[in-house]
Amino acid sequence: MTPAPGRSRTVLVLAGLAAALVLAIIAGVAFGAVPISPGEVVGAIAHALGGGERTLSDAVVLDLRLPRVLLAALVGAALALAGVLYQALFRNPLADPYILGVSSGAGLGATVAMMALGTSYMMRAIGVPLGAFAGAGLTMLLVVRLASRRGRLDPTSLLLAGMAVSYILSALTSFLLVLDREQMSGVVFWMMGGLQNRSWEHVASLGVMFAIGSIAPALYHRELDLMLLGDERAGQLGVPVERFKTLALASASLVVAGAVSVSGLIGFIGLMTPHMVRLALGPRHRLLLPASVLAGAIVLVVADLFARVVLAPVEIPVGIVTALAGGPFFLWILLRKERTR
Repeated sequence: MTPAPGRSRTVLVLAGLAAALVLAIIAGVAFGAVPISPGEVVGAIAHALGGGERTLSDAVVLDLRLPRVLLAALVGAALALAGVLYQALFRNPLADPYILGVSSGAGLGATVAMMALGTSYMMRAIGVPLGAFAGAGLTMLLVVRLASRRGRLDPTSLLLAGMAVSYILSALTSFLLVLDREQMSGVVFWMMGGLQNRSWEHVASLGVMFAIGSIAPALYHRELDLMLLGDERAGQLGVPVERFKTLALASASLVVAGAVSVSGLIGFIGLMTPHMVRLALGPRHRLLLPASVLAGAIVLVVADLFARVVLAPVEIPVGIVTALAGGPFFLWILLRKERTR
């Protein structure tokens, strides 16, 4: 049976993005302080899967670069997924984990967990993601509450409340760091957004949180389409609006918390990638969700590669790179939105 045109287009787009992601990952692993050819990268992975004897380049690929690049892909995918969910639920193309203050809330929760749990690796491995999730969820509830007027959510108030709360939470995080100067330098660098010295344990931690957080969006993409019509209309069409919002916001908070707990604050991925994909492919979430996830992974892998090589051997925190790219993009969307009114 010949697949429907819409299905063929979906498969073609996703296959193209998946291929681009594979190429980006290979490039991310190959380039660095010590260049490694793509053939050596593929060979190192084959040796790992086949149990062959490992060379020095295999160790660089498998122990240093590959976990970092895969983590960059997961972080980008998680932030893009959260951006799609926020933009659909709030019907606002400017909604993003960073702009809404959710990333700052996750950062504060993770910082409190780090300071409270000390140097115990096992305690931190569990406590930091939990602290980040609590911070992200509570921040989202606070921002929505501040932006609501008589049961209605004002898009402008949402952005203003998110920015205000973000500044306050960032100030609280800085205050906590002043109280604990021993951890200040490490946490400050982490808060800039970076993937240095990350291991397979970080990949596994975020992988689990991303897998759990993506279940509901994957199953309920039709409900996300209906939410674009407004709460009242979505309810008339059979969507349990408040319950669905709670589930979707919990999913978004979980993936943001996972991303922040392993990479710090990386902004604008959740704003840029869903918006670019939506302009190219339209608003239907059946295609928008997986395409944005793949695109977000590609964008952050490329941004991390740029951060590593542009001033080598000096490494720029990748959060600075995404902010430099995302800030102008945010202004462009804002101006574009004003002109269409």
